[in-house]
Amino acid sequence: MDRVGQSLKKNVDIMKSRVTKYAIYGVLIAILAIIVATLLSSFFQFGKLSLDNFLEAQKSNTTLWVLDAMPFIFAFWGQYVSSIMAYEAGSLVIDQTQELRSQTAALQYQAAHDATHDALTDLPNRVLLRDRLLQAINTAQRDNKKLAFLLLDLDHFKEINDTLGHYNGDRLLKHLALRLQNVMRASDTLARLGGDEFGILLPIIKESDDVQIVAGKIQKSLRSPFVLEGLKLEVQASMGIAIYPEHGKDVDTLMQRADVAMYVAKQDNQQVTVYSTELDKHTPQKLTLVGELRQAIENEELRLHYQPKIDLRSDSIKSVEALVRWQHPQHGFMPPDEFIPLAERTGLIKQLSTWVIKHAFGQAVAWHKKGMKLSVAINLSPSTLLDTDFPDAITGMLAMYNLPPHYITFEITEGSIIKDPERAMEILVRLSEMGIHLSIDDFGTGYSSLAYLKKLPVNELKIDKSFVMDMLENENDAVIVRSTIDLAHNLGLQVVAEGVENKETAAHLKSLGCDILQGYHFSKPLSSEDFDAWFGSQKIPEAKNRISRQSSHHQTVHQGLSYGHK
Repeated sequence: MDRVGQSLKKNVDIMKSRVTKYAIYGVLIAILAIIVATLLSSFFQFGKLSLDNFLEAQKSNTTLWVLDAMPFIFAFWGQYVSSIMAYEAGSLVIDQTQELRSQTAALQYQAAHDATHDALTDLPNRVLLRDRLLQAINTAQRDNKKLAFLLLDLDHFKEINDTLGHYNGDRLLKHLALRLQNVMRASDTLARLGGDEFGILLPIIKESDDVQIVAGKIQKSLRSPFVLEGLKLEVQASMGIAIYPEHGKDVDTLMQRADVAMYVAKQDNQQVTVYSTELDKHTPQKLTLVGELRQAIENEELRLHYQPKIDLRSDSIKSVEALVRWQHPQHGFMPPDEFIPLAERTGLIKQLSTWVIKHAFGQAVAWHKKGMKLSVAINLSPSTLLDTDFPDAITGMLAMYNLPPHYITFEITEGSIIKDPERAMEILVRLSEMGIHLSIDDFGTGYSSLAYLKKLPVNELKIDKSFVMDMLENENDAVIVRSTIDLAHNLGLQVVAEGVENKETAAHLKSLGCDILQGYHFSKPLSSEDFDAWFGSQKIPEAKNRISRQSSHHQTVHQGLSYGHK
């Protein structure tokens, strides 16, 4: 039956069901109209009103016969109108109910989706990933199969957030999610666990080595730079892998062990690490150190030591290098190479750098008040050259300590320059224009680019200790040292040789024309109090006498610089 037929049938059913008030109103109106019309007709026809005249008028006046049919017409009209109104009201209620049901279903679906998906990338979140991992484990156990779980974490993502803002950081995560989705199979699950951390479930693998193929595809997808705000960003990630049932048979164990493997991959710069039991023994201490390092910075538990730099041309000590130290309450002396990389990975390096710079500035001012006009060299983290606010922060610190900028030297590595040359150049130029001196540290061990070197506003090169320490026995190292000195002088730069451990090396460097020497032959890094005493005891008027001094008690090489020893 078509829609019109159904509508008529429903109307008839409604009309049969009961007499409506509209039908009654219609009948009463029609009867009243008949009575009035009949009375008027009998009066005009017979001249007076009576029951006989009333009945005679009904019999003889055909017009009243038509009027007599009005009650039935009005009754039908009232019933029909009411049925239409009832039907329309019912339809309206049905339509509204259906709309409410649709809205409720949509809201329920959206609520369920939001509870199991990441709001930024629309990927499954930790809740949904855990559920799928549990189902995959049950299936793998039943079918005697293997599965793999990968934990991926971006390297130095905090630097991007700090430098470009969280909006661009979120954009990067969206672009990354799209690239990773294109690597995944339909059966795989890619989830965002929070921040810059992603989880990948491979529910079916034949051999453990198959996971390396997927990891390789992920690494390949990251090779092309991401473009944000006109900048090309090279993004790398560290991945930890755990395999069922070798590394765990439940959800929590697999996720925890993938996290351990990822942490080790980030620590060792390996990009991809498969879990093994040997990795666990160092992890708890490393994780604990993160919180302890943050407290050490906040509670002033770190210390700066200072190593003198001998100026051969003026036969004087005009500068020192500030080197951070951490005397841990439980672990004792912590070499910088144990906690500096930790600070880099966890985003604490900015706080640590600020702490070092402020205390070095304060010590320089204290020395100046004593008449010791010493310059202080400070190592900068590579992330600093991504922070466009850094020069402004230094301007504020110099003003706070009332320290002339030419008493400060910032040491940077070649690798930090190459990471983002344009931005690094901008920041270095701003620092140089402020009057701060700049030095390229560990020269020869990085990406040595003469094209960048001639453009950079640097004042000196520091020859890496690995070349200096063996230059008397290794001809190749001797050639590198000699060539670096000639190169620097031709570019109008001073040369600092670090790692000078004996008088023979010092004498040879002096004969090659090296400008400044630094190393254990002269002094190990000292606390500010010990340095003051050491500085006051220096009464040797000529550099040749200082160079010839025996210092056998300083022959042992120790950890010193923020990124290595001096």
